[in-house]
Amino acid sequence: MAESISSNEDLLMCSICLDLLNDPVTILCGHNYCMGCINGCWDQEDQKEVYSCPQCRQTFAPRPVLNKNNVVAGLVEQQRKTRMQAASPALCRPAGPGDVECDVCTGRKLKAVKSCLDCLVSYCETHLKVHNDIHPGRKHSVTDATCQLQERICPRHKKAFDIFCRTDQSCICYLCMMDEHKGHDAVTAAAEWTNKQKQLRQTQRRFQHRIQERKKELQELRKAVKTLKSSAQTAVEDSERIFTKMIRSIERRRSEVTELIRAQEKAEVSRAEGLLKQLEQEIAELKRRDAELEQLSHSEDHIHFLKDVVSITGAPCSTVSTSMTFNQSFSFEAVKQSVSSVKVQLEEELDGIFKQEVAKISAAVAHIQIIQSLEYTDPEALVRKANSNENLPPNMSDVQVVFPEPMTREELLQYSCHFTLDPNTAHRTLHLSEGNRRVEERDELQSYPDHPERFDEWCQVLCREGVSGHCYWEVECSGKWVSIAVSYKSINRKGGNECGFGCNDQSWSLELTSSRSSFRHNNKETKLPLVHSSRIGVYVNHRAGTLAFYSISDAMTLLHRVQTTFTHTLYTGFYIGFGSSVNV
Repeated sequence: MAESISSNEDLLMCSICLDLLNDPVTILCGHNYCMGCINGCWDQEDQKEVYSCPQCRQTFAPRPVLNKNNVVAGLVEQQRKTRMQAASPALCRPAGPGDVECDVCTGRKLKAVKSCLDCLVSYCETHLKVHNDIHPGRKHSVTDATCQLQERICPRHKKAFDIFCRTDQSCICYLCMMDEHKGHDAVTAAAEWTNKQKQLRQTQRRFQHRIQERKKELQELRKAVKTLKSSAQTAVEDSERIFTKMIRSIERRRSEVTELIRAQEKAEVSRAEGLLKQLEQEIAELKRRDAELEQLSHSEDHIHFLKDVVSITGAPCSTVSTSMTFNQSFSFEAVKQSVSSVKVQLEEELDGIFKQEVAKISAAVAHIQIIQSLEYTDPEALVRKANSNENLPPNMSDVQVVFPEPMTREELLQYSCHFTLDPNTAHRTLHLSEGNRRVEERDELQSYPDHPERFDEWCQVLCREGVSGHCYWEVECSGKWVSIAVSYKSINRKGGNECGFGCNDQSWSLELTSSRSSFRHNNKETKLPLVHSSRIGVYVNHRAGTLAFYSISDAMTLLHRVQTTFTHTLYTGFYIGFGSSVNV
């Protein structure tokens, strides 16, 4: 029965929609149609008031009443089930997201498998068979289902694009060859496709060759990064071990000096204690004789007085040797000065050695210049980019990592440094306190010993610690005149104007007074807006040659920024006017 129905499937097709009958009705001439299809056809003939059969053209008046043909409807439903069972599940599945829907299906749309460029309709497997039956011999151009049918049709002539105009590098239809593309160099789309395929393969070969080159460069870069990390880790471990040995050596020397001082202290104290005991004994003897003399002075016995007075008044026997003297002004200041001299000498020698070694290291490291962007502000970003097979900068042999300058106070505080004032550099009118963290100008001379690093003319002081990398610090100022500076250690200390901060090429100074603010270097002054904040921040990037001063209050404000080249270690310093002070 099913085979009989399938062999006469055409009898169950609607000649209007070319699909199986849906709600089939039979009109007076005996032909069957979908109820919706025949009603739609007759709705267009309402104005004529004469209705005809689309197949045999028999006319009817008035418009016939349509009733569902239940027998035909049962046969259609059975045929639909048979077709669905026979069709491939992959080809007749319902259309999902991203699929092209069949334009003919009613109700739930099936996935379209082909699109007709002549009909401009997409078909599922079932409706494609009907389409091919109606248009035998492949007279229509059919392609894989696409939802972009309109892009394949000439908008002017409504014909499929099947020609490629090489002159205008565009797809055209055959009618376009008759007018605006007349006389142009044109070939069939298939011929141009073949030509483009050849060009594409050549381009692919070039790309593949380029990919292989880049992969090789990528492997070399990864190997270099791995070697660099390994070398850096080894250098860090070696330097840590060397520094540990140096620290232990210094600690041994410190212990030796301490033992020497304690031994000398013990000897001198023991000697002094012996003298003290003898002196105490002599004092006791003198007191005893003094008491006897006092008692004898009251005696009226002339004979007793004369006999005893001679023995009592005789010179007492001193228990303290004249050769045993004690230096009461003895101190260890000489030892302290010796140790300080060793410290300064060691620091200068180490500073020179480290600068030479750092210069060697810097010369040995490949320079990496990377465009300043967010993904390269992290030095590990380059490695991550290489590992992700992304495009790398073209000149990978000359790359310099550029770190962005801090923009906020929170970022600056990451480079926070702490300083202590050096008493050996302080002018004699400057008073240091709070563990050498505060300096104040007083109208009285301090009892500082002479020192070659002391400022004689200017009320200035330098800090002990040097700056040779990233560093940020804040100072609290008060008074009518304060200068905050950075300076080389080689600045003159004995002399006139050439010793002032900012008055030479050895120092850079921010001058703050109650009436003006300015920046000074090499005796050239740059006037600044008056600063009202008492807290000033200073940022130094020694290697980049950056020096910046900030006013710190509710918000951080840049006062002045300098871009230069620093050739030596910097030391922070201060000029303190009368009655002014600075806390570091």
